[in-house]
Amino acid sequence: MTTVSERSGPLRASTRSRAVPQSASGVRGENPTTVTEISASPTSPTTAALRAAGLPAAVLWDMDGTLVDTEPYWMAEEHLLVSEFGGEWSDEHAHALIGNALIDSARYIQQHGGVTLPADEIIARLTTGVVRRIAVDVPWRPGARELLFELHELGVPCALVTMSYREMAEAIVGTLPREQGEFFRFLVTGDEVTHGKPHAEPYLRGAQLLGVEPGECVAIEDSLTGVASAEAAGVPLLAVEHLVPVPGREGRTVTRSLAGWTAKDLGKLVTS
Repeated sequence: MTTVSERSGPLRASTRSRAVPQSASGVRGENPTTVTEISASPTSPTTAALRAAGLPAAVLWDMDGTLVDTEPYWMAEEHLLVSEFGGEWSDEHAHALIGNALIDSARYIQQHGGVTLPADEIIARLTTGVVRRIAVDVPWRPGARELLFELHELGVPCALVTMSYREMAEAIVGTLPREQGEFFRFLVTGDEVTHGKPHAEPYLRGAQLLGVEPGECVAIEDSLTGVASAEAAGVPLLAVEHLVPVPGREGRTVTRSLAGWTAKDLGKLVTS
């Protein structure tokens, strides 16, 4: 049945999964077979041991809107860019980009914002601005950092599965305390898959790289495209409503926040 958590009160606003190029001229889809691997500890618990302890075999995290709330940064940069070209930008336009790759967002901005720059230059301008803001402050989503730290302490392997490109993903991951080890064993990013969300490939890739069955993992998502991707891959899902409502349906767990969620709570979502 559909489960809606009441842990956190009123719904909040969500971020889009964005694609960020590796360089100013980065193009989505280049290097589709390249995935960053971060070595696991040789003492990491086995899948069987994790499942026996009531934990998921792995957790596959979306980034924008789920792990961090960078949406205000994107919206601010969009408003600045569009206003520079004499256009008008609204929340409706910004919300229409949720879940899109940056190349698609750039084309939308060209069409609806009157920005005459090439798409790759729009991407570069937005990316530079958002990364600059992240360097000042990383806006962690409520409960996300705490849950990530608990999973790390328990030895539950995690992968970041995001349609943001490597520059953005590494900027976020790089703010985690390195003295505690690597929190994400793999980064699966938008420039390293052939088919992005809502296609199943990103989450299938994450599970494959971690060496676990999709049904033994849990995906944490906030956007409808991300939800569709995880469900298409057969990965048990925790949908964290933020800006975009996630409709309830059979087998889908929906919560208003990760605050209060534990590793064992995630383990209960795995039925295999």
